[in-house]
Amino acid sequence: MRKIIAALLGCCFAMGLSGADELTLNDDVPDQYVVVKGDTLWDISDMFLADPWKWQDIWYLNPQVEDPHLIYPGDVIGLVMIDGERRLTTIMRSDSANTLKIYSDQADANGVVKLRPTARITPIFGAIPAIPREHVDGFLSGNRILASAELKSAPYIISGMEGRLLLGAGDQVYARGEFNVDLPAYQIYRMGKIYRDPYTKERLGYEAIELGTARLDNLQGEIATFELERSSQQVAIEDRILPSDEAQLETVFYPSEPPQGVDGVIVDSGRGASFIGQYDVVLLNVGEREGVAAGMIFRINRRGDRVRDPINKDRIQLPEEEAGLLMVFRTFEKMSYGLVLDAKLPMRVGDPIVNPGF
Repeated sequence: MRKIIAALLGCCFAMGLSGADELTLNDDVPDQYVVVKGDTLWDISDMFLADPWKWQDIWYLNPQVEDPHLIYPGDVIGLVMIDGERRLTTIMRSDSANTLKIYSDQADANGVVKLRPTARITPIFGAIPAIPREHVDGFLSGNRILASAELKSAPYIISGMEGRLLLGAGDQVYARGEFNVDLPAYQIYRMGKIYRDPYTKERLGYEAIELGTARLDNLQGEIATFELERSSQQVAIEDRILPSDEAQLETVFYPSEPPQGVDGVIVDSGRGASFIGQYDVVLLNVGEREGVAAGMIFRINRRGDRVRDPINKDRIQLPEEEAGLLMVFRTFEKMSYGLVLDAKLPMRVGDPIVNPGF
């Protein structure tokens, strides 16, 4: 069952310590581990836990460490006893977490900025990510799932400099629509696939394909002048322009279990391939309305084939097989992007996703 009531969502999100007694540590886990560059939260959770999606049940926020929810290369993490339970925490913070923050009002008459060595930037510069970023960067700040009305009503490019029709980084373009001069950063999109739920046939949304980024230089009425700062594909007339959503993206998330009763299906792969493997991006037919959030882990089951019984001559459905695990890294109202972290078998579009604990 995909749809769940709000009360159940609230209960499922309350991931307290009550599940800690159900945690199973892997055999021969180290008492301490020094985090190295390239590690991810998933790697560490998988090292210590038999069920790595239960990270939030074992991680202890050490009050003696600044930003204890973040882990940096060089940090020493280890197992400790808290209220009679084994928990994992930061034992020693590395020097890479000590980042200085520069304040503009610290400049003197000569423009020299005095540093405050005790200040630290809160964002995750240098902190290890939940999953390997190189596989998802283009989907974290690029493509979006939008309602058709949202994309069709968005401002659009009407011309390039000197009437050019095909445009790229460094070019100037003109666009028509409603713009906010207080929002200088924009992204350029082209309408991609439309997605429907394979079971209910409900329209889930359109994938908006990001073509590049642009900076608003001038606005006169409803006509805006932009400079294309980056382009991954050629930009053309009628392509849409939307305010950048990079500042709203969830950049810190942790392995966790989805709400009970929430399952779904893979509706597409990020690279459009027939078979899906480790570190492939997939699109899912569940999203924020089902309580899905970044960091949640789903088990992927490979759908069994339909075969013909050689004796009875009828067609039967073979059972599903456990094929791998994925982590959700970006969510929309009705859909999500996920990254396949573990692949035991090749997977395909249409394979179901379920709670990893079942």
